Amino acid sequence: MRSTEAFMKRLNPDMCVVTAVADGERAGCLVGFWAQCSIDPPRLTVWISKANHTSRVARRAERLVVHLLTPEQHELAALFGGETGDRTDKFAAVDWHEGPGGSVVLAGAAAWTVGVVEQRLDTGDHVAHVLAPERSGERPGVRGRLLRLEDALDIEPGHPA
Repeated sequence: MRSTEAFMKRLNPDMCVVTAVADGERAGCLVGFWAQCSIDPPRLTVWISKANHTSRVARRAERLVVHLLTPEQHELAALFGGETGDRTDKFAAVDWHEGPGGSVVLAGAAAWTVGVVEQRLDTGDHVAHVLAPERSGERPGVRGRLLRLEDALDIEPGHPA
């Protein structure tokens, strides 16, 4: 194994679900590439695979919602990571409410933030979406560590990465 591959296999990032709405179409997927990228002003970046349905909607969306999950929310992660919006209406299976600008906020998430898309960057097989957080919330009493890659390795992706 090349040293770069060995290095990458050691990473164990927090996972999140990202939802998008554009032209009346909803989409969402499980994401392992995301990070805070600025303190002042606060900014997040989420990278979405070009191969999945959510990418096509996210590229047209004004806002994206980043949802944090705990390991106990594996079922929610499996829905958004293991199903594809090409064939399944994931939102029919979960409680959600409309957020700012018509965004979709998953009621089951431990915490969430709605971000206005400020910039998009092609980074190879993923598109980076730089978000300016607009509104955030959390479910009372849901604490603990976040869902990590190691918790989601059993989820068969709805699309290749």
